[in-house]
Amino acid sequence: MTSSVRALFRSLIVVATMLVASSAFAQIPAANGNATPPAQPAPPTDPLGRETPAGMVAGFIGAAAEQNYDKAAQYLDLSQEKNAWGPSVAQQLQRILDRGGVVFSRLRLSDDPAGDQDDGLAPDQEKFGLVRTDHGTVDLLAHRVENKDGVKIWLVSPRTVADLPELSRTVVSSWVDKLLPYALRDEYRFAGVPVGHWLAVVVLALLSYAVVWLITGALWWLVFRLRDRGDSRIRRVLEASAMPIRLFLAAWMLRVAMVLAGVAIVARQHMNSVTEVLGWMALSWIVWRIVDALAAFAIDRMTLRGRLSMLSAVNFIRRAVKFALIAFALIAGLNTLGYNVTAGLAALGIGGIAIALGAQKTIEHLVGSLTLVTDQPMRVGDFCKFGETMGTIEDIGMRSTRIRTLDRTLVTVPNGQLAAVQIENYSRRDKFWFHPILDLRYETTPAQMRVLTASIRQLLLDHPKVDNDPARVRFIALGATSLRVEIFSYVHVKNADEFLEVQEELFLRIMELVGEAGSGFALPSQTLYVARDRGVAVPKSVDAVDVAPAPENDQGSSYSAAAAAAADRV
Repeated sequence: MTSSVRALFRSLIVVATMLVASSAFAQIPAANGNATPPAQPAPPTDPLGRETPAGMVAGFIGAAAEQNYDKAAQYLDLSQEKNAWGPSVAQQLQRILDRGGVVFSRLRLSDDPAGDQDDGLAPDQEKFGLVRTDHGTVDLLAHRVENKDGVKIWLVSPRTVADLPELSRTVVSSWVDKLLPYALRDEYRFAGVPVGHWLAVVVLALLSYAVVWLITGALWWLVFRLRDRGDSRIRRVLEASAMPIRLFLAAWMLRVAMVLAGVAIVARQHMNSVTEVLGWMALSWIVWRIVDALAAFAIDRMTLRGRLSMLSAVNFIRRAVKFALIAFALIAGLNTLGYNVTAGLAALGIGGIAIALGAQKTIEHLVGSLTLVTDQPMRVGDFCKFGETMGTIEDIGMRSTRIRTLDRTLVTVPNGQLAAVQIENYSRRDKFWFHPILDLRYETTPAQMRVLTASIRQLLLDHPKVDNDPARVRFIALGATSLRVEIFSYVHVKNADEFLEVQEELFLRIMELVGEAGSGFALPSQTLYVARDRGVAVPKSVDAVDVAPAPENDQGSSYSAAAAAAADRV
């Protein structure tokens, strides 16, 4: 398992290196402008897939499953066995592997044409399995040679081929072949494997799961008995991951049981792929359950301690770990099934720019999520306002945030957009601003104004929930229709509902104080003053005889009389 994980991480590092190299290469302009270099002829390849150790093993097992021993013999180096018949030697190797041989899985075998250079062997040698004999284990080796077409290929080494007769005599006997009747052992076959061996695989799978279930059940009963602390962290984790842990252990126990029982190598290779996929699925399932259990435990603890600001961070970390877990399990599963994920991901470097542009918004929202989680301008349960939207935060995801508005609708805002706007968080207020402006009637006298402002100020100072600094009440303006008095203070309450209750109490008391002072609240109004027009005064330097009298006629006389009568009425 350790070597498989190491191989997987090595593949990921190679992928990252190739992506960076391809992106850098794409930015280098061509030396001859738009001219393209001449096409190079494709290098010759091996039609049997023997260019890597993994390809050699897979090809031999496939040929053995088809019982095509002529083809299987082409995976053996018979250069030092002059009189050996290739198909017979290949069949002999298969029988040895069936009885007590172990061939490494695809994840452990190297996909590099040069092989694993860190295995302690010669550069042109590779270990691909072992055989259990009466005297211990014997390594199965492959070596790299050049064929007649000039292609370097991997073959079962001459040393291993020479040891096959001795291994046939000393290999551990197969329990399956001893117990099965002839018809199930040699006569009926399915997928190149005797039917009896498939039945043995089914029986071993059931027995493996039963044994694992009994062992884990006994261990957990012992753990719970020794640590009977109710709803503890260990209990939560074990209860949440019981099923995947049993599946993981049963998969690996089945692999060992098939080797010990001597199941046919072809059946084991098929089942090895299945058990590896089940193992990765179970391992991912275990981590998934553990993440959920630990996140739920952390949320409960933080809720009890009042550290609600960390809830959003816990949810984000849980989702990020799950996302990475899915990607890791997918890559491991594809590698197990034989897909070259390294080459596939490296091919994406050709269209890396296009993919980067297409994922620009996704990356923007992911960065926005990280910003919201690290800076914590808001958290789940806060009442906030951003732009024209106002509501309660229900969930902060990896891509978007869901907000429950006052109309009880659910608004989803991308995190990239949310991180770029101004956020007003009403839930983070330490106190509420009480700031009314009183409009009093102009008939209020200065003495009444002094009494009223002093009484309102005393009201604020005496109230237990009003902050004394500042508790300011000032006559601030002679308005167009009223005398204006400003009240400036803060109220110490936990939420808006409690503030509205205190504000209502203060307003009612202020109304009583205004009435007790003999004043009242002003209404928008206008006052109209009417006075007689005294006309234009005659200058004293002008002689009365020089002033010509106005011509009199009937119309002028009636007009003057009407004006005089109107003036008398006024």
